[in-house]
Amino acid sequence: MSRWEFVGRRDELNRLLSTIGRPGGRGLLFSGDAGVGKSRLLREGVSELSPERYAIWSIAASATTAALPFGGLVQVLPATQPQGLSPAGILRWAVDVLQEQAAGRPIVLAIDDAHLLDPPSAALVHLVARSENATVIGTLRNGEQIPLPIRALWTDDLVELVELGPLGRSETTGLLAAILGGPVDAGSSDRLFQLCAGNPLLLRELVLAADDELRRTYGIWTWTGRLELAPSLTDLIDTRIGQLTPGVRAVVELVAFGEPLGLQLLERAVDPADVETAEERGLITLIHDDRRLNVRLAHPLYGEVMRRHCPVSRTRRLQATLAGLLEQVGTRRRDDLLRVAVWRLDSGTAQDVALLLDAAVQAFGRYDVPLATRLARAALEAGGGTDAAELLATILMFGDRPDEAISVLDQVAGEIHDDRRRSRWLTVRGMVSYWGLNRESTVEEIAARGEELRDPADRTRVRAFEAIMRLHRLDVDVAVRLAQEVLDRPAAPMAARELARCTLAHLQAAQGQYQRSATAIARVQAEAACWRADMPYLQLAMELARGTRLTLSGDLPGIDAIVADEFADLAGAGDFRLGTGYLAILQAYAARLRGRGDEALRTSLEACAVLATSRVYAGLAHAERAQAAALRGDVTHAADAMAEADRTHAPGMAVLYPWLEQARGAVQAATGDLPAATKHLCALADRLREDGLAGHELLVLLDLVRFDQAAAPVGPTCTDGGRRTVAQRLAELSEKVDGVLPPLVARFGRAAADGAPDALLAVADGFADRELTVYAAEATAMALHRTRNARAGATGPVRERLADLLRRCDEISTPALRRLRPTLSDREWEVARLAADGVTSRAIAERLFLSTRTVENHLQRVYSKLGVAGRGELRAALRSMPGHDGTEPD
Repeated sequence: MSRWEFVGRRDELNRLLSTIGRPGGRGLLFSGDAGVGKSRLLREGVSELSPERYAIWSIAASATTAALPFGGLVQVLPATQPQGLSPAGILRWAVDVLQEQAAGRPIVLAIDDAHLLDPPSAALVHLVARSENATVIGTLRNGEQIPLPIRALWTDDLVELVELGPLGRSETTGLLAAILGGPVDAGSSDRLFQLCAGNPLLLRELVLAADDELRRTYGIWTWTGRLELAPSLTDLIDTRIGQLTPGVRAVVELVAFGEPLGLQLLERAVDPADVETAEERGLITLIHDDRRLNVRLAHPLYGEVMRRHCPVSRTRRLQATLAGLLEQVGTRRRDDLLRVAVWRLDSGTAQDVALLLDAAVQAFGRYDVPLATRLARAALEAGGGTDAAELLATILMFGDRPDEAISVLDQVAGEIHDDRRRSRWLTVRGMVSYWGLNRESTVEEIAARGEELRDPADRTRVRAFEAIMRLHRLDVDVAVRLAQEVLDRPAAPMAARELARCTLAHLQAAQGQYQRSATAIARVQAEAACWRADMPYLQLAMELARGTRLTLSGDLPGIDAIVADEFADLAGAGDFRLGTGYLAILQAYAARLRGRGDEALRTSLEACAVLATSRVYAGLAHAERAQAAALRGDVTHAADAMAEADRTHAPGMAVLYPWLEQARGAVQAATGDLPAATKHLCALADRLREDGLAGHELLVLLDLVRFDQAAAPVGPTCTDGGRRTVAQRLAELSEKVDGVLPPLVARFGRAAADGAPDALLAVADGFADRELTVYAAEATAMALHRTRNARAGATGPVRERLADLLRRCDEISTPALRRLRPTLSDREWEVARLAADGVTSRAIAERLFLSTRTVENHLQRVYSKLGVAGRGELRAALRSMPGHDGTEPD
């Protein structure tokens, strides 16, 4: 593997560099654990120093030279030393040699692993540090014996001692992206961060070990989670763990298989003195969790190595012991039952089918798909019958294995003899067939089979599923009727009622009835404890309804909140890809409207990678990727993403068509074909009006205003023979659609149609207040475009406002912003940038080998093209254009 790029540590590096050469300054030593990046930081700092300015000596102390006098400085001192000198004389001679070689330059002595210096070398370093023209920098490893002269460096105030901690989560993600040559999906980077605990050396070894399990999809690296520990990594961890007595080994092994393990529980199985020893040696750590004191291993990889080294027979015995201990004290906490079931399963002592089923339900309720699959399969194999088959098939569906799920269900079809089991079997099979296998005919099949059920409560369960399927197929009237029938049945199971409520909440959001949708979603959320065990995947239906409401209403803080809540954490940790994929789409959407095009593209690519094996939301993910690429002006990427959206979009997800078709209009506009984009979006707005999806229609009409098409005709022909304009239709929708966004968008349409700069600027302020930075920038750009022929000096404040908005964004390119891009020659750009920086015309002429008159002529043409009065407005004018840094756009 090639040398890793230096990522993070910029503050520490700057601190190191500022130390060197500072008058009266002290040196600097970094201390930290092995592999935390001390040596690399020191090398980076030394590499940025000029040998002409400084006399630089880099020393790498080692255990092989620690026993040799001046062995640590063998790279610095002459090979032969004067004879007959006392030890003090030798030290003075060595200092004189270094000063002579420095030839008047300041000395920089960089010592890696200074704790390994031999005593004479350590004494010499201390003497050098006392020299007025010398700076000592270096590294120390925590937990090592430090030579007294080195320790005296900071006790005598000659150097600063700084603890270098592990990399943070974002720095670790950046390091992974640098070495792999591309971004890593959030779940994979989080798991690797947890394993390496921010240690770059351990991260390197983990990536080497996981090389065969790293996959690249849509440019995003994903780790399968399987890990074969390389010998080098195992040796490294073994060295850290060291030799263990049988008692301490028992402690570490029990914690490795059971963490987090209650201290009281652990001390039932081992000698408390061995627990104390393990803690003193830094092998385990104690953490308070509410009223329980839990024990964990000090580093996640300790557990990986201990579990790999443990013989199978002892592994099974330890797991059975843990299960027995917890059963003795009682499974009082929420996770206790799940932990006992896993230990029983892994130890080969799992004989209680009910325990396995309950644990599988609990694991799936936490969206831990791999663990839930194991437990449900074990329950089925142990004789769990149709209940186990139904649960396993459901989990397999959400693990992107629909064919296997159908096979499991069909195997138990002959065992179903009552309506309750038949209704559950029908709904699970319908779910797998419709969403997993994309069979639209499933809707009619499940409707017909549901009518055969005699019990009204069982029929409502089937009808609730039929309702949400019909919504996704856009059989809206039937979906509403069925969902309302379920809600009107007092005997309907709670899960069926809340699924029906989610169906209505989703439709209400699409129709712009945000208040009703929010109320329904809040009610579903309030009943979560009642439906989660029966139907944990209902969470996804709720999130889709909630996400639709938040995106259509422009509630970006609301999106931030659901992306950061418990469901997001559980879905990511448990490999619940539909959940993590959908939340990533929402996150990309919010980033895009804030103008963070790079983040939007990266996050949407992550969504595409996560959803690559499922077609439920894959088309939506690629549509959002197309939007992000179009915002950045990456036409080729946008077109490719749109083609992939069309390829992966499932016909049974017709409810998502507004998002795909809106993205298609954005891609057309990005290519420069505004007439095609306008025609497409006008037709889309008409279709949405016919379908009654006013929330979506509002956003499509907003796009038309952004394309400066507020006067375009939309909708049916009126009695007067004409059609409503986009601006007029927006005014109508502002009375029908909930929230503060519709009136703001209507004002935008009216101001754009009237060509009113002041009104456009007021609208821009409204968008900015809601963090809709892209819309705010476009409204400001439209105001600027309409004032370009105003009196001299009138556009300056508007340009400053636009420049401020663009500074909050990555580089973005939209039709409204591109209209401000002038056609300047290369020479005009060159002259304009220099003039904007305050360079005089005479100085520009001298620098570019032109006459002053020629420079002035160029500037006059620039002023005319930009619509500015002179130099006073030039800088703001350049900053207010795409690229917003005064450089020529690509």
